Amino acid sequence: MSVVPVRRGRPGHSLDSLLDVAVAVFNERGYEATSMDELAGRLGVTKSAIYHHVPSKGELLRLALDRALDALFAVLDEPGATSGPAIDRLEHVVRGSVRVLTGQLPFVTLLLRVRGNTEVETRALQRRREFDRVVTDLVRAAEEQGDVRPDVDPAVTSRLLFGTVNSLTEWYRPGRGLDADALADALVTTTFSGLRTSAPRAAARPAGSAAR
Repeated sequence: MSVVPVRRGRPGHSLDSLLDVAVAVFNERGYEATSMDELAGRLGVTKSAIYHHVPSKGELLRLALDRALDALFAVLDEPGATSGPAIDRLEHVVRGSVRVLTGQLPFVTLLLRVRGNTEVETRALQRRREFDRVVTDLVRAAEEQGDVRPDVDPAVTSRLLFGTVNSLTEWYRPGRGLDADALADALVTTTFSGLRTSAPRAAARPAGSAAR
């Protein structure tokens, strides 16, 4: 049986470290304004060292956006997002999204800044809209179950709720104040109090979270 050789990066410059630098520069300067020469200079390598990992700047963007999107969609597959009352599933998705944002802050920040100027960005926006539809469906289901007030359109509620989540990219910085769980607690407390038609059920927090 033949063995396919593993393509190894150059010492100190893995694909992950390359992505970290690329995302930082994309966020600082904008994707369109960033050249491969600039990325190479920031890394202290030649452009050929970057091309050892990826064929183009567009592939760097795709990998970066997919990292954020894949993490968000993984939340939708967690047990807390797939079973139980819709209001509790919605809360789980919100908490999970905060966890993704705090853990992948530069990548989520980049995702929220794309405008569909390239094919890669257009596909990312399509996936974002798919995620938004799932959240809207959860809001609608919670409304039908009598747990969310019915006087606001579910799509508007979804946009307002995740507009609040996404606004964290503008001011949240890891290691400066609240951790992910405390941040999610604060966000859920302030937003869900206006959504719910009644007091929250007990034990809505995900398994493994510390009681407060």
